[in-house]
Amino acid sequence: QVRLVESGGGLVQSARSLRLSCAASGRTFSACTMGWFRQAPGKEREFVAGISWNSGRTDWHDYADSVKGRLTISRDNAKTTVYMQMNSLKPEDTAVYSCAAIQRSTLIPRNYRIYDYWGEGTQVTVSS
Repeated sequence: QVRLVESGGGLVQSARSLRLSCAASGRTFSACTMGWFRQAPGKEREFVAGISWNSGRTDWHDYADSVKGRLTISRDNAKTTVYMQMNSLKPEDTAVYSCAAIQRSTLIPRNYRIYDYWGEGTQVTVSS
């Protein structure tokens, strides 16, 4: 079992930055591929970024085209936490951001239905 708790959301002005954190409990965190998803009102949940599980290899990353160059995902296995640094935020980034985990996946799935565990989410609101 993996329990996920997000933090770091809030209200910011356009072009500012936020860093989201997702703290995980459970001994299998290092074996989980982690993803960040977001859902805006009236829209379907969408993939934002993902980072592979690390068995001594270099982390793999994947980003949605809409956030490439602005968002950076990273993980600290010692702290069982995954982060997402969000720069140059835009009003269209406004959404509830949730982290998700899937165990021992060699890929970084973009389909949210595939993930095993989810956090409750944190609201990010970007004003223009």
